[in-house]
Amino acid sequence: MKKKDLVIVESPTKAKTVGKILGNNFVVVSSMGHLVDLPKKSLGVKVDANFEASYTVIQGRKKIIDKIKKEAKNKGIIYVATDPDREGEAIGWQIKNKILKGKNVLRVVFHEITSSAVKESFAKSRDFDENMVEAQAGRRILDRIVGYFLSPLLWRKLARGLSAGRVQSVALRLIVEREREIQKFLAKEYWEIEAKLKKPGTEDETAFMAKLDKFQSKKVEINSQEEAANIVALIKGNEFKVEEIKRSEKR
Repeated sequence: MKKKDLVIVESPTKAKTVGKILGNNFVVVSSMGHLVDLPKKSLGVKVDANFEASYTVIQGRKKIIDKIKKEAKNKGIIYVATDPDREGEAIGWQIKNKILKGKNVLRVVFHEITSSAVKESFAKSRDFDENMVEAQAGRRILDRIVGYFLSPLLWRKLARGLSAGRVQSVALRLIVEREREIQKFLAKEYWEIEAKLKKPGTEDETAFMAKLDKFQSKKVEINSQEEAANIVALIKGNEFKVEEIKRSEKR
């Protein structure tokens, strides 16, 4: 007799619906979301050790873990059908690597709970997407670091019980993209030339600083001290004229 396969979803309601679609050859259970997380009463992240994270079982989830382990015994393939997002990928990866070590665990993803979509997803089962798992871990760790160190400040300055954190993906992406730009930046030498100018016969208080923008009708780009010195030698002592004054209102 063929062993039944086990399917793990997130919500009990989804478990019932998916169970009806898959039939008697499958047992469907729910994880009720995350089963492990960073500890509540400590940082749980070694900032100076490549941000190594320590995960613990979430309070109240031990019974669910025990049930999943019990159901996983004597089963054929174990399918993780948690939500098709970053959090769902991380939940499934944690189940495979922290709760059901050594078991044959595969990932299935469906975006609608219809018979055709569910059955098609099981026909296209795959391994876990490490990039999504790492993205969830990065957001969670950054969220913890921000909250852990900023929340006490809020307690002192505003009111006890407030919490900071909730690093949004969009903000995290902006930070990452900016950091990548910084890492790709190549230092390049450049020089600027400024002149202190004033109308002949006027007091020094009327003097103003002018920056060289064009030289010999071309946008100036000075890459060495020698180039700068040559340009200064050519223009020094010449008469400067104000050709145009532009006035504008800014807010």
